[in-house]
Formats: sequence, structure tokens, C-alpha cells
Amino acid sequence: MDGTVLVADDDRTIRTVLTQALTRAGCKVHATASLMTLMRWVEEGKGDLVISDVVMPDGNGLDALPRISRLRPGLPVIVISAQNTIMTAIQATEAEAFDYLPKPFDLPDLMRRSARALEQKRHLPKAPAPPQRDPGEDLPLVGRTPAMQTLYRLVARVVNADLPLLITGESGTGKSLLARAIHDFSDRRTLPFTLAQAGDLAAPDGAASLLARARGGTILFDEVADYDAETQARLVRMLDLPRDNAPRIMATSQSDLAARIGAGQFRQDLYYRLGGVTLHVPALRERLDDIPLLAEHFLARGERELGTARHLSPKAAQLIRAHPWPGNVRQLENTLRRLLVTATEPEISATEVEQVLGSQPGPEPRAEAGGPDRLSASVARHLKRYFDLHGGQLPPPGVYQRILREVEAPLIEIALDATAGNQAKCADLLGINRNTLRKKITDLDIRVSRGRKLM
Repeated sequence: MDGTVLVADDDRTIRTVLTQALTRAGCKVHATASLMTLMRWVEEGKGDLVISDVVMPDGNGLDALPRISRLRPGLPVIVISAQNTIMTAIQATEAEAFDYLPKPFDLPDLMRRSARALEQKRHLPKAPAPPQRDPGEDLPLVGRTPAMQTLYRLVARVVNADLPLLITGESGTGKSLLARAIHDFSDRRTLPFTLAQAGDLAAPDGAASLLARARGGTILFDEVADYDAETQARLVRMLDLPRDNAPRIMATSQSDLAARIGAGQFRQDLYYRLGGVTLHVPALRERLDDIPLLAEHFLARGERELGTARHLSPKAAQLIRAHPWPGNVRQLENTLRRLLVTATEPEISATEVEQVLGSQPGPEPRAEAGGPDRLSASVARHLKRYFDLHGGQLPPPGVYQRILREVEAPLIEIALDATAGNQAKCADLLGINRNTLRKKITDLDIRVSRGRKLM
């Protein structure tokens, strides 16, 4: 047999035995003890067969199978595992592994299975090139803050639901990218993803044309708040058309649609048709602790794309985190790409950051649409969505304390950030006793750190 085999196992003896046996059989072999290294080889297009252990020092081989399948459709994977339980075998099958062998395995048997895998791959149609983007590596799916983790959990619950999605958030937060990532992770990922603008509905056959292009995939209506009354009416009629092979409908909006409904600028019936589930992408100022992670992400991406390695000096990193970023993640990305090109040394200095940030326009004042009760109206909408997500059933008992905790924790975190971590000032700002504040910090597991004073 011939071909290149990628072997991943943290047992050195197994790596040695498999390397020798496969090499004698005529294969080229790349062996590693790291799942991360294996995934890099797969991404680079190496290998005609993967033989991987399950439990690795830096990850789980079964968990990597879906990503290998997305990156390299048709690349066979043989799973070997000391966890020789029926559950491991089922998981390997469900993850579409080519084969599964429990340890200790019979070497001649593994060689026969490897030969079959390589032979099958040779007779498959040529696999498409690896995708240029992995949705898991794209924005806005970078972040560890509670706001982003909440978004991730909700996305995981609705990724394959046959419900329309309304994705809200300010300009530059990555609404369209999130929609594309949901499509790419869903069962419809092999079908078209169609981005629709208001003009696509203007022609008499606009709706029919969109549906034909989508072919049961996904249609994303971008910034629906900007659609005029006639376009909104056409969209309502399109969504009401009975049809087989219906596409999934998504829409984005950076405007408060509820406020627009109140002002008579947006159709309420369209809002209900689009808002099966609403996903809100937080602004960058709501996820400050993600800024360093995002900066590293963009610098690493720039190194891959431009071949230029750069890193931020400690003071430059502080300036990046302290900036208000009115253009959100898109502005942050553009700034770092510019620094990748203009920086003169591998370490980007604070002076270089100041020069780039100083040439950018300042934040525009945000309109307070909806009047003085905007916060209560926003809270009411989120609570309604929370109840709606239970599909007509009541949520589990204890709603009051769960919701109070959800509101109380970010309020205290923001107040602490605004007072640079000074608990006496924070307690005074909140109007509560300092001992009460300390108890809430402990009970809510809030991390207190001294930092830049925001207010």
C-alpha cells in the first residue's frame, strides 16, 4: 500500500511500532504525540489517512473528528483507544470514523484496515480543497467573557432548529459572520448560504429568485431595519408562501426593532416572523476582557496571511484594551492589520498604537431611541425571549433568583470596572453597604482587579 499516514498517539512505543510497520508497507508516516500538531497537518492538506488515539495530552481525538471532516471531507480516520467501552465505539461511529479498534490491537488487523482505508480514498471523487475559513476560527466566535459564553450556549441550542433567527448588535460586532458560522455548523452546511439585500426583493420575481438560489439552504436578510415599507410587505408575503424544501431564514439588525415598531417604522408582523429566536452580539465595550484575546487572534491570522510576525508590547496591549472601539470588532481587526504592516519592529510599541488610534475618528454618540425607559424595555424583551425559549412550557422554578443573579453580576462588574476596582467607591456608587458588596462579590464569584478608571 502507498500513501501518507498521520499517526497521533501519546504512547511512544505505539508511534514507533506503527511508523515502522507502515513504512515497511510502503507508506510515508508523520507521527506525533500532540492533537494540535495532528490538526495542523490536516489543515495543511497532509495525509491520506489518520490513525489517532482518543485520549491525548492536549485534547480528545473523538472531539476532533467533526473538524477533520469539515476541513478534509473524505479523509479516513481510524480511531484506536484504550477506552474499549461500547460508548467509545458508538461515539466513534457517530463521529463518522472510518474504523475503530480497541487497545491492545492486533497489528496485522490494523494494517489490513489501513490498506482498505487508503484504497477507498483513492477511489473517492477528488475532495474539495479545505475551506478557506473555519467558522470556529472566525469572528465573533472568539471570546471567553460571560457575555460571549452565553451567546455560544444559545447558538449551540438553535444551530439546527427550524426557527428563524434575528441577530442583533451594533455595527462591526460580527452579526453576518455569526449567521454564516451558524449555517456552516448546521445540517444545511452543504447547501447555499444566500445573503439578501432589500434590492433582491424589488423585482416582481425577486422572492422566487431568492428561493431558487437558496435551494433549501439559508437566506440572510441583512439589516432589515433599513427596509422600506414596500420591501417589508414583500418580505412578509414571501415568508408566508407555503413551500417544500424551505430555506432557513435569518436576519440582522443594528437598530432596536421594538423601538422602530413603536415609531411606526417597522411592521410588527414581520418582526414576529423573523424573531423566532433572537441572538444579541455584544459590543466590544461589553466584553473588555476579550480584547487581548482578539488582538492575539488577529495578529496570529495576520502572520499566517501576510507572513509578518508581530506582538504587542505590554504598554501597547494596555492601550488596545483601554480604547473605546466605537467600530467594535471590525475596527479592532482593521487597526491590528494596519499595525502589522506599519510597525517597524517585531514588537509593536505603544507609540505606534497611539499614532494609529489617534488618526481614527472618535466614537459617535449613541442615540437613546425609546426614551428614558429604554433599559426596562430591553430587560422586558430579554425576559420574554427567555420564557419563549421554553416552547410554551413554564421555566424551572426559581426564575426570580436566576434573573436577579444575571442582572446583578454584570452591574457589579461594570461598577467595579468604572471605579478601578475600588470597593469603597463602588459600594458608594451602587448605594449599598461595603460589607454587602463584599458578600455579593464572593457569592457571585466576581473577580476584582485594579485597572483603568472608566468613569
